[in-house]
Amino acid sequence: MKNRFNKYLLILLLIVSPVLFGQKDFNNVKTFGAVADGITLDTKAVQDAINTTAETGGTVFFPAGKYLIGSVFLKSNVTIYVSSGATILGSSLLSDFKEHQPKLKSYNDIFLKYSLFYAEDAENISIKGEGTIDGQGSAFKVTTKEKPQRYMNRPFVIRFVNCKNVRIENITLKNSPMWMQQYLGCQDLFINKIKVYNHSNKNNDMMDIDGCKNVVISDCIGDTDDDGITLKSTSPLITENVTINNCVLSSHCNAIKFGTESTGGFRNINISNIIVKPSDVDSVITGFPNGISGITLATVDGGIIDGVIISNIRIDGPQVPIYLRLGNRARKYSTDAPEVGVGSFKNVSISNIIADNVGAYGCSITGLPGYYVENISLENISIHFAGGVTKDNFNKEMNELADSYPESTMWGNLPAYGFYLRHVKDIKLSNITLNYRTKDERPAIICSDIENATFNQMRFDIDKSAESVFVFDNVRNTLISNSEVDTEVNCFLKVQDDFSRDLYLINNILPKVKNLFSASAKVNVQLNGNID
Repeated sequence: MKNRFNKYLLILLLIVSPVLFGQKDFNNVKTFGAVADGITLDTKAVQDAINTTAETGGTVFFPAGKYLIGSVFLKSNVTIYVSSGATILGSSLLSDFKEHQPKLKSYNDIFLKYSLFYAEDAENISIKGEGTIDGQGSAFKVTTKEKPQRYMNRPFVIRFVNCKNVRIENITLKNSPMWMQQYLGCQDLFINKIKVYNHSNKNNDMMDIDGCKNVVISDCIGDTDDDGITLKSTSPLITENVTINNCVLSSHCNAIKFGTESTGGFRNINISNIIVKPSDVDSVITGFPNGISGITLATVDGGIIDGVIISNIRIDGPQVPIYLRLGNRARKYSTDAPEVGVGSFKNVSISNIIADNVGAYGCSITGLPGYYVENISLENISIHFAGGVTKDNFNKEMNELADSYPESTMWGNLPAYGFYLRHVKDIKLSNITLNYRTKDERPAIICSDIENATFNQMRFDIDKSAESVFVFDNVRNTLISNSEVDTEVNCFLKVQDDFSRDLYLINNILPKVKNLFSASAKVNVQLNGNID
């Protein structure tokens, strides 16, 4: 009776599904010979179903079962629908994958050639459903540390290039040999309600949005060994007009990251309502069990960062909650590309952030000599650091490291436990609370080569052995106001140079601070309304 019922149910599904999916054609991959036993290679059956469906547009349907496939090429007006109980398994043999070299040149061309689902120059394509795509990534061993060889011969699960109107919805994605999914030069990209679990190999990013525009990412859950939601620019194309919201992210590396590659850069990005939490996986291939950073924004290969709004983020666990970096690695995206100059980094707003259980490194916002990070606003932020760093246990040199890979831990423990700011213009910090779990002997904030800064409504933990709450070096036109320190400390502001100017301390509440400031006679610090 049960078998008869299931048979009738399948027949009914096949009859009504074209209506439910609203497609002209609805093709079950089993009709084209898919065995779905997880052992027999079903690549040809799946590709035949895609090719037939593409003739008029429609849906390729995967009923319950396990479908072992190598590379398939998705075509315009085709939806892949993986039903509940269905799992698509990527082959563990590289020989089952085809090489795809995109017409669009990018930095990845020399080593990223394979993918499970590939599309190029396609329109109106989708991967949807309640089922799972499992890349079986642990089968692809990394045998060298050399670049680019260590990246070769590991497929993506999804790689779409220069496609328009792309939708990835509801699906569960697991265990990629490389990045889970890369979208290169795509337009009108919608990623909604997907789940990603990626802990099977190196470079296990959740997703990589690369040179795309008009992108909406929402209601997703990701737990990855490498970076989470990752914006890149590996070609001259700018990643722009991107909205990311309502996601839960766990990463052993960086939960939200821009700029591992930044040739074109990033413009008009809005990120909101994100939870960053520790991974459910303790064992680490790369990074830290609780993650490297919550928010990393960087441009180091030329390119721009312009117009980024980040708000309502809860960060729990990573070493560094906030890291902003303008560097000059100057890596060309191809051998015949023009030489790369220093990019630009401006117009960024970060607000309503609560960060707990983070490491002791500290946050940093840094440009380069003559190249400033500009117009930055940080507002309504509370960070609870680990602390525990002594005067003998932090980086006192702070070399520029202009050409280094942009990682928030690149300097080790910063000389400030809260924020280290260098080569920045027009920055505002307002309603910021910085404290720590364990006694820390570093200042809260260090500023070097800063112009037009405002620190308002700041609250700090500070140990009496710290040299000061603030330390300035070559700081111009800067105001500290309406801020509070409720612990014993020798000095509130220490100015280390003779060239700082136009410094103002106004309406600060410092009842246990012995000295409002320490500065040479050449530096004018103006005071008004401070309570000490």
